Amino acid sequence: MSWKPLVLLLLPVGAMAQEPMAPDTVELSLELALSRADREGQEVRLARTQAQAASSQVGAARSALFPQVSGTFAYTKTFASVFETAGEFTLPDSLRFNPNPDQPLAERVRYLERMTPMAAFGALGELFSDMPFGRENLYNAGVSGQQLLYAGGRVRAGIALAENAAEVAGYQLTEQRAEIAYQVEEAYWGAVLAREFEAIAAAAVSQAEEFLAQERLRLETGRASELDVLRAEVELENLRPDLIQARNGADLAALNLKRLVDVPLDAPLVLTTPLPPEAGAGQVRDPAPAAVLSARPAVAAAERGVVMREQQVRMARSAFLPSVALQMSYMRQSYPPGVFDLDVPWRTDWTGTLAVQLPFFNGMQRFAELEAAQAEADGARLQLAQLREGVELEYRQALREKDRARAQIEARRRTVEQAERVHELTVLRYERGLATALEVSAARLGLSGARTNLAQALADYRLAEAKVVRALGGADVAARIRRGH
Repeated sequence: MSWKPLVLLLLPVGAMAQEPMAPDTVELSLELALSRADREGQEVRLARTQAQAASSQVGAARSALFPQVSGTFAYTKTFASVFETAGEFTLPDSLRFNPNPDQPLAERVRYLERMTPMAAFGALGELFSDMPFGRENLYNAGVSGQQLLYAGGRVRAGIALAENAAEVAGYQLTEQRAEIAYQVEEAYWGAVLAREFEAIAAAAVSQAEEFLAQERLRLETGRASELDVLRAEVELENLRPDLIQARNGADLAALNLKRLVDVPLDAPLVLTTPLPPEAGAGQVRDPAPAAVLSARPAVAAAERGVVMREQQVRMARSAFLPSVALQMSYMRQSYPPGVFDLDVPWRTDWTGTLAVQLPFFNGMQRFAELEAAQAEADGARLQLAQLREGVELEYRQALREKDRARAQIEARRRTVEQAERVHELTVLRYERGLATALEVSAARLGLSGARTNLAQALADYRLAEAKVVRALGGADVAARIRRGH
């Protein structure tokens, strides 16, 4: 039996198994694109981590209100010491104070009168014989703690500073989410518009192909000249580069959208949210600029920034005030003769300290820090005022752009209707011999241009709506403002 037929039969299967599988087509609506970018976008995730880090600083600042307790255990090995003979202090026998109670009373009295001054030397020897100086082995175990009682308001200011920093990080997260949402919506409508341009260019090429076919048919019947056919061919070839350019633009716009929403770049993409046929229908009423200033996260973050700078001024002023702290230390010490001879008494060392630190002079550093903090606070107030003006101007410009886009749509729609009617009449007149091929070509180009302008106007309106939402601070903030909260 020959294996060649079986091998030849299995070859295509093996080749197909080795080919990489094509990625699945991704159907993407605008809502899904916004959700993916908000959930998986790297910029938003980075802002979330920064907000979490700022929140953790609040606990670190509050820790200064509680006692700071620590424990220690240490072993010290002394190899050489200037006190190493302190434990060997001895007196000569002639100087030792050692009365004999068995002697007669008179002898004992004379001994006491003679040797009483020497008793101090004996006590000194006993004292130094049990001191830790020069000991070969030393164990230390203890617990120490400190409680800050007063710091001139520095701790409370630090806590307020951390709390405001956490709020600022939260507002910055909201702003980042709003910015990413605007970028995604801008990319989405850019991709939809590019597809519309591609469809319009493809329709123009299709019409030119049909017209060329008609011209060739008319040439065969003697109703058209060769020049008319050449003109139709030239017009068709001139439209093909526009179609290629439109396709390239659509592909690039799709790639930009895939990048923002974390879709594989080689995956086919289908956009399911089309440009609206009507603009402005059922639209909500845009709030007044005053409501925007009170709810915009960027403005709220700047306001918290001013409060933070004021707390820094308070902290700088607290440097001129004294600080009071209570310190407690409980230690146990042992001096064993050997490293592991732990069956020896442990000595107790227990101390408590009430420490008051008075800042007298540090080379005018505190004055410089206070002046710098006050300057930063003034700068933060000025930046807040500039931001409020900028936010109001941004919102007003977005409203004006929205009104302009809405009005432009109506004009573009009427132009498309007129261009379609002109194209129909021109083709009809040409079929009856009352118009030239150039007039048909001009009517076709006019219709393509009118449709392109209408698609651009519809996309501009959606982008203008997105700008209004962005100026409000994001979709969530815009919905809250419009509800009147």
